[in-house]
Amino acid sequence: MAAMSRLVYSVACSLDGYNSDATGRFDWAFPSEQVVSAINDDMADVSTFLYGRRMYETMHGWETEPEWADTPEMVRFADLWKAADKVVFSRTLEGVVTTRTRLERELTAEAIERALAEATGDVTIEGPTLAATAFRLGLVDVVQLLICPAIVGGGIRALPDDVRLDLRLTRERRFDNGMVQVMYERA
Repeated sequence: MAAMSRLVYSVACSLDGYNSDATGRFDWAFPSEQVVSAINDDMADVSTFLYGRRMYETMHGWETEPEWADTPEMVRFADLWKAADKVVFSRTLEGVVTTRTRLERELTAEAIERALAEATGDVTIEGPTLAATAFRLGLVDVVQLLICPAIVGGGIRALPDDVRLDLRLTRERRFDNGMVQVMYERA
């Protein structure tokens, strides 16, 4: 029997818990080749990405801007990203510019459950705003944080303030650039 797909929230964050700083920047979260290699290994289990408009607009360059893939691990990342299905949730986006991508107007429990049922692997929900909805719906199975060695003092929080979820640590990895990745599953 095939394993059921899990909803994974994977996010880079500062040590003080922000996905982007008060100016919207996240250049302090740029991963090394070693980190990208580990992310690629994790992406091998992912068949579908769920995005909001802003995160999709940040990420679609992996298909539309080939020069982004300027190292062997970035090429591997781009290939994995392009091979996965993408679902973009937006009320304002007029259309999508990447293959294997569909646009839906609202993130609901039914939309997440449909993505999980259609997936051949794990489903990741990307971006803290969209993920907050999935947390509030009680549908996040795995939380994977890439903690960056930076304190940014404000911005968009990586995790919602109004959610309680008991977790158990299932993996931790340290990288030479000072980043640490931790993975927790629902307890």
